[in-house]
Amino acid sequence: MLSSLENLIRDIRREPWADSFPENKEFWIHFIAWIEEHLLSNFLGRLAQKVDEIVDIDPDLSEKEILEKATYHMVSFLGATSASVRIYDPKTEQMLSYGSYPSREETRESAIPLGDSIAGEVLRTRQAYFAPDLLKDDLYHNKRTVFKEGLHSLMAIPFEIPRFFPRERDTLGVIQIYYADIQRKLNSLDIRIANTMAKRLSFVIAHKKILTLNRIAEKRENIVTHIFRKLGSRGGVKLAEVFNEVVPDLADMVDLQSCALFSVRPAMDKVLLEAGYPTISSYHSLGKAVSVSSEPVYEVLLNLRDYTGDSRYEEVTPFYIMIVDVQRSNLMSENHKRFARYHGINSILFIPLKVAGEITHFMTFDALDYRKRYGDEEIGVFLFLGRELVKAQKMEQLDDALHDFKNPAIATAGFARRLKALVQKDDLESSRRQIQKYVDILLEETSRLQELAMGVYTVGEEQIVDFSMTLQNRLEINKEAIKEMLRQGVELKQGPYDWDLMVKCHSVQLERVFDNLLNNATKAIPLKGGILAVRTFSKGKWACAEIKNSGAMSQQEKMKYIEGSGEGRGLYITRRILRMLNGKMEIQSEEGLTTVLVSLPQYFG
Repeated sequence: MLSSLENLIRDIRREPWADSFPENKEFWIHFIAWIEEHLLSNFLGRLAQKVDEIVDIDPDLSEKEILEKATYHMVSFLGATSASVRIYDPKTEQMLSYGSYPSREETRESAIPLGDSIAGEVLRTRQAYFAPDLLKDDLYHNKRTVFKEGLHSLMAIPFEIPRFFPRERDTLGVIQIYYADIQRKLNSLDIRIANTMAKRLSFVIAHKKILTLNRIAEKRENIVTHIFRKLGSRGGVKLAEVFNEVVPDLADMVDLQSCALFSVRPAMDKVLLEAGYPTISSYHSLGKAVSVSSEPVYEVLLNLRDYTGDSRYEEVTPFYIMIVDVQRSNLMSENHKRFARYHGINSILFIPLKVAGEITHFMTFDALDYRKRYGDEEIGVFLFLGRELVKAQKMEQLDDALHDFKNPAIATAGFARRLKALVQKDDLESSRRQIQKYVDILLEETSRLQELAMGVYTVGEEQIVDFSMTLQNRLEINKEAIKEMLRQGVELKQGPYDWDLMVKCHSVQLERVFDNLLNNATKAIPLKGGILAVRTFSKGKWACAEIKNSGAMSQQEKMKYIEGSGEGRGLYITRRILRMLNGKMEIQSEEGLTTVLVSLPQYFG
């Protein structure tokens, strides 16, 4: 039974339309009881059902989809025509479009200013706003659209999602409910119902955040699992492969639309696209090099220039750069803006990967369609992925160094045994020249082992390196490794050499390229024996080294090696170093011989 029955009866009898009703108190008691049983009970039942339907919205949907479903329930219960949601963005101080029912996102303005708008007024006062005639309301500016769609009245209510963590902000927004009625009168009951429904949305969002946190924990565990599984693989850790394995697993959980992995040249003059997601129907051009100076965002990311942009359109932190509005950000070049327009990219997140304080790689995450940015939870996962990829990169560098230790270590052991045999002779003077030669080689190779160890973190400054001399010296070391491995029937052929070839690089990098190629060529020679031939020559601006060995390679094997997907690690290391040095490698196999041609830009001084 309704409480305060007498007060209710008194209020009703004051209404003009109740003048003709009987004065009999018993009539009024039966009248109120009938309303309660037949009208109010049904109304409250329908309202409770709608509220339950909002609370039961699938939390696995995106926040935008959740809000669209909630507005559907509001429209259907309140007898409205449509509804839309705008969320306040404190970074740009704009009201962002965040869903509508029926969906009108393609015709809606993606963002409107906080001031001089109905949404801004509701957010400022935290009170409902009613516009009985939109065509005459000064705060409503998109009059052409509403007139075309036959919308004349508007009820706007504040919408709030309380923060989930102390470091977060409350999410503030406005739900705008449109009616076709002209001069529709304000209905306080409709406002109360709409407010009630809006408040129940916080339960759905809270449920979604709890599920998201659980999935984030699972995804972090998956990231670590993927990386450690790669550690145990025969080919060792390859950063691009780890990226390609982990990222698709994250895609569904964070609504990942597009991302890429770039490597940074040691000179920080160019970046190279190493991997991209999705791998099919993607606009990522793997292997493409881009000049750092052509993209202001790269220079800021690599700390080559100070940030002086407009914080409304980008967010620059020590851990990432978020380009909120690609078309308005001064950190985006005109080429990048055209590319973004063509592919529908609205915002881009850049996350640098640092090893020993130096940025060696960075990741980009593109937000497409009508999505404006990745949220804090998603950024948190991406930052975690970045930290784990840095660990993988350190493992990759260590794995590379351990791989390249093999040849000089074998050769050093062989020369050391020979040296020991010489110094044990009674007549040392007759062996002085040979001893000196072995000591020089041991000094060079132990120094190189030291460089390899230091190269796990840095390789120092680039030098001008004698291309042909480096190949000749590495062939000598490979010759000793052949003896130590007891390989028989290997015929070495040298030359001709072009002694005028100079290249600019880290000497240890060129040595690693030649060591790996010579080692692979030696292992590919059949057990019955064969040739290993090397020569160098100039071809235009290129310094070229040709390494030829007996033994054919199938077309499938050749493509695997060229693409870096072969099981062996040597050619993977070689390919990666050559890309850093702007070099190239070609492989030919015919008539029982395999020829590898390595080319590097010549240094002319």
